[in-house]
Amino acid sequence: MKIKQGVIKRIHVNQHNVRHNKKNPDDPKSIFTVKHTKGNEKGNSVHIYGPSAVVYDPEKPLDCGAHVWIQTTAEVEVIEND
Repeated sequence: MKIKQGVIKRIHVNQHNVRHNKKNPDDPKSIFTVKHTKGNEKGNSVHIYGPSAVVYDPEKPLDCGAHVWIQTTAEVEVIEND
């Protein structure tokens, strides 16, 4: 799924799913979440087609609790499985 340019997107790694996948290789879950104004997209690969920044903000984490994420207004493509 492609998310158009101009919208702020915040991409982070779901650590719970990374741990789940290590313990349950036959039942993998998507590890990346892309948060944007219309909701969340999940996948195992994210392509960013433009400038982006890595943000660390322990004082204002995302609603999911992430303190580190990638932020961009560029077009982003979320791929479920490679």
